[in-house]
Amino acid sequence: QVHLVESGGGLVQPGTSLKLSCSASVLDDYAIGWFRQAPGKEREGISCISSRDDSTYYADSVKGRFTIARDTAKNTVDLQMDSLSPEDTGVYYCAAALYGTPRAMCIAVIANSWGQGTQVIVSS
Repeated sequence: QVHLVESGGGLVQPGTSLKLSCSASVLDDYAIGWFRQAPGKEREGISCISSRDDSTYYADSVKGRFTIARDTAKNTVDLQMDSLSPEDTGVYYCAAALYGTPRAMCIAVIANSWGQGTQVIVSS
């Protein structure tokens, strides 16, 4: 079981940037993903990354604006979010999956471990 802790959420204005960080007890062999649950909506996969080859997946809604990256020295997976819009508002969760590709993990919203989430509000 991987222990995950998210940080970096907050209230920001549209058009600005924010970086979320997921601190993991272990990164090796796990795909790590960022998921978002907007008010009244189901949880969706935003971006996922493989620990084996650093391959990534991005949802269409964030492609070109968000960047996921692993820092193996710190055991963290960061999500850099640029050009934020109110539609990006939600609770962001970090998750770890032992099997599957980043694309499969994000699309299926399947993971072995989940963090507690961090709130992101984009509003003027």
